[in-house]
Amino acid sequence: MKIIVDYNDSKSELKELKIHSAKYLADYAIRIKFNDGTEKVVDFKPFLSKSNHPSIKKYLDENKFSDFSLTDGNLNWNDYDLIFPIIDLYSGKIKE
Repeated sequence: MKIIVDYNDSKSELKELKIHSAKYLADYAIRIKFNDGTEKVVDFKPFLSKSNHPSIKKYLDENKFSDFSLTDGNLNWNDYDLIFPIIDLYSGKIKE
């Protein structure tokens, strides 16, 4: 028996996971919609609160934290000063 997989089949094509849109809600939570239709609310407060690094702690200023942008399908703060792996955002939890 011979098993053949057609990798050119468009149905088996894997797409790059990206953030389609993001909205700051309140108290360091962001609603994130991904390009595959998945939607998550991610709470960043535990991560920010536990960090001892001043470059991260400064984002406990809610005005700074809420001033993010979407860059190349990912959340980005202040020109990559703060950025998270897309898979962590997709899982809905930030790893510490």
